[in-house]
Amino acid sequence: MNEQIPVVREVDQGLARLMPDVDTERGWLLTVDGAPQSYVDLDDPAHLEFEYTQRLAHVVDHAAEEGAALDVLHLGGGALTLPRYVAVTRPGSRQDVVEFDRGLLALVAEHLPLPGGSGIAVHGADARAWLEAAPDASADLLVADVFGGSRVPAHLTSVEYARQARRVLRPGGTYAANLADGAPFGFLRSQLATFAAVFPELALIAEPAVLRGRRFGNAVLVASDRPVDTARLARRAAADAFPARVEWGESLARLTGDARPVLDADAVPSPVPPEGAFGIG
Repeated sequence: MNEQIPVVREVDQGLARLMPDVDTERGWLLTVDGAPQSYVDLDDPAHLEFEYTQRLAHVVDHAAEEGAALDVLHLGGGALTLPRYVAVTRPGSRQDVVEFDRGLLALVAEHLPLPGGSGIAVHGADARAWLEAAPDASADLLVADVFGGSRVPAHLTSVEYARQARRVLRPGGTYAANLADGAPFGFLRSQLATFAAVFPELALIAEPAVLRGRRFGNAVLVASDRPVDTARLARRAAADAFPARVEWGESLARLTGDARPVLDADAVPSPVPPEGAFGIG
């Protein structure tokens, strides 16, 4: 029987709750103001509970040969689910995690500590400011999973931001971002146009119901200066418990439509999710 007890604490961005998984000895769900943020199984860091995290992991798995170490920059930390996954699936990787909420970092460090020698360095800082100070060509993979509440902050949606991401990536490197939107996809379409203005290769991973506009949900944007192996990504995404599609090329161009790239001067956060869009259970 799991005898862990919930932990409730005010952090910088709201009320955080760490709730034990009654079915898993050391599984924990992190929520902030009721919105699910992360799930971590301390005994099985490769277990990924949330569908969008699984899709980000597919991008990780295709970023280099299986098991090869990577230099990864994570913008947004939560409970460090994806960094833990990279650490166990790609031993020797060097990872920097940038999380604005220092109170949340302290909570996670206390109750869900990283194992020694993980190669993960955690920094309390603004994601855009950290990115702008990062060295050129210093990362193989850049993962953006930044939400202020349930919205992607405006300063992480612009052409200027995308240019900084490409500068920090090495040639052949990959950018992946967790986004959220619903029909008519004003935000998502603008992000596709924005990153198409900076990166020559794009793909999008999302559930068919989201892509058809039937519900609000997550979509993982993939960008690179080299062709994305969309066929392999599509096979992996289709095999998930909640299958997703991979859009690229002409279908992605149709989704983008006449959307224009976003500049810092007119950037806005992602839309407020409908009530219950990211609820638990």
